[in-house]
Amino acid sequence: MLESLASLVKWTHVAFAYGFLSVRYLVIAGLAALVFYAWRRERRIETKIQPRWPRAADYRREIAYSFLTFAVFVATEQLVLNGPLREFHQLYGDVAEYGWTWFVLSIPVVLVLHDAWFYWIHRLIHHRLLYRRAHLVHHKSINPTPWASFSFHPIEAVLEALGILFQVFLIPLHPGVLAIAMLLMTVYNVYGHLGWELYPRGFASHPIGRFVNTSVAHNQHHAKARNNYGLYFLWWDRWMGTLDEGYEAAFDAVTEPRSATGAAQFA
Repeated sequence: MLESLASLVKWTHVAFAYGFLSVRYLVIAGLAALVFYAWRRERRIETKIQPRWPRAADYRREIAYSFLTFAVFVATEQLVLNGPLREFHQLYGDVAEYGWTWFVLSIPVVLVLHDAWFYWIHRLIHHRLLYRRAHLVHHKSINPTPWASFSFHPIEAVLEALGILFQVFLIPLHPGVLAIAMLLMTVYNVYGHLGWELYPRGFASHPIGRFVNTSVAHNQHHAKARNNYGLYFLWWDRWMGTLDEGYEAAFDAVTEPRSATGAAQFA
């Protein structure tokens, strides 16, 4: 009886986790798609980074692979947190155990660590031995949409999931911190694949903006399949010399008021 109840609880958690990830994606990516790809659609094309619309088949592929990604995310979470390593993770349930100061500070810590993981794993799966096997699915979105934000091959999806999960073995983390970090990741990932730039002109060369990833930077990555490997930040790209040489010029061209002059940068 107890085993059956435990199994029910486990599968209820799995179903809830998958549903939560799916709904969050549908709401955030769906809202972005509604605003930028449906409402006043023809007027917006003038300021689109790549001034053309993706095909219907692109939307369908991106959404289908995203739902597969969420299944992989949940399965990876179960294997890591409920597998042989479960006694070593540092998840804690009571905020008072480490205090609110650490709760708040651990959010940017998670983002910085996640960005470092993402950069190096991203460069790894661009290696010629792994690219077609693990990353080509994502790069089929040459002209990405918000729906492409989680369009991964299952191998890449596992690596992406581990980018958050490895941290619970490294530092003490509250589940609420992970929830906030994952929400921020989803929002920024959708923005990165939006197809429009939301930061103002000149941001890419600003002392702070130089180290912040943008939709233009990630769009360049999709269009050319090289350079600009960061997730939230560009410091690894700048430090390692992997930032596209024409990035800042492309950013300024794209953010010219009511201009699509940046399109040539992505041909």
